[in-house]
Amino acid sequence: MLEAGICGHETVAVTPENTARAMGSGTLEVFATPALAALAEKTCWESVAPALEPGTGTVGTELSLEHTAPTPVGMHVTCDSELIAVEGRKLTFTVTMRDEKGPVGSGMHQRFVIDEGKFFSKAQSKLG
Repeated sequence: MLEAGICGHETVAVTPENTARAMGSGTLEVFATPALAALAEKTCWESVAPALEPGTGTVGTELSLEHTAPTPVGMHVTCDSELIAVEGRKLTFTVTMRDEKGPVGSGMHQRFVIDEGKFFSKAQSKLG
């Protein structure tokens, strides 16, 4: 059952593949903001997945993220999420991210519960 208070926790290694230079969001070999955003989304969707009905999933609809400190290759970034509101199909999360030396980001994320079959069909219909 989806209810406020569900928490998530994910950690990712900072590698050359998820740096700003590799992802095209900058020139430095530090954890990229797009990688931070992906980590936030993954942490949130995985935290609620076990509570969903079969055939349903969630999709991200809004992300407000502050990336406050760099993390070099070789370190790890951890994201903790908390589902703070359930309004019908709309889920609202807070996220906080840190590396081994301290905070590196925070934000809010919204997801919507969807019927996966209907959602995929709608997307495919765009192809004609």
